[in-house]
Amino acid sequence: MNKTRWKNIYSELKSNKLGYVSIAFLVIFIFAGIFAFLAPYDPNQIVVQDRLQAPSGVHFFGTDDYGRDYFSRALYGGRVSLMVGFLAMIIATGLGTTIGTISGYFGGLLDNMLMRAVDILMSIPAFLIMLILSVYLKPGVGTVILIIGLLTWMNTSRLVRAETLSAKEREFVLYAKVSGQSSFKIIIKHIIPSILPTVIVSATINIASAILMESSLSFLGLGVQQPNSTWGSMLNNAQGYLSDAPHLAIFPGIFILLTVLSFNVLGDIFRVAFEPKLNQR
Repeated sequence: MNKTRWKNIYSELKSNKLGYVSIAFLVIFIFAGIFAFLAPYDPNQIVVQDRLQAPSGVHFFGTDDYGRDYFSRALYGGRVSLMVGFLAMIIATGLGTTIGTISGYFGGLLDNMLMRAVDILMSIPAFLIMLILSVYLKPGVGTVILIIGLLTWMNTSRLVRAETLSAKEREFVLYAKVSGQSSFKIIIKHIIPSILPTVIVSATINIASAILMESSLSFLGLGVQQPNSTWGSMLNNAQGYLSDAPHLAIFPGIFILLTVLSFNVLGDIFRVAFEPKLNQR
């Protein structure tokens, strides 16, 4: 990204204080996940006599129905949820960018075939497919990442295709064609760098969507399996104890809300910062 775009991002952050708050929350969650091994208790250690304890100085977030320390489980669960979000985003963004640029750059029959395939995939409820695949595939973090990544790239591909149709008509791309550069080189060196702002905005949205989808799958018991935890699975386990131990639902629910909201706020800031009219100031 050039200096003008960085200045626009900084300007948007200054005018939208929620951006700084969002960055702060994400930094806290990321570092909490990275250093989860410093948690005071083993997240999977069962202590039956300590079950369903309220938050205290001994157990910061209380304990769950098996007496496991909820603070430790939240740290490890956040690591898994964020990892799923980032890795699924990489798959979805990479696949969507690849198909979108190829479709937009070459056009013709290839473009029609790829976009009709995207239309068909978008007409099928992605979450329904995820539920079906989760039943037949071996449960685990890797499976969840692949399912989410392979079923959430379609919107990115359509956005990237539209930007590619515009970018391939610009002077520097036309000059590259005339100078004899290969299509692959033109896409890598000229098309993708020029549409990078769109890719970045789409990536932030994909992260938020992936975290929500992972939470939904885990909430339904089809995501990461016990004894490992994610914020979604913690919410699922809290269903039967809402009246006796509401903290079991409050903490993971707040963490999911703050994480998704933070990525959406940053995505909106990037979108405004990369607007062509703003870049002309």
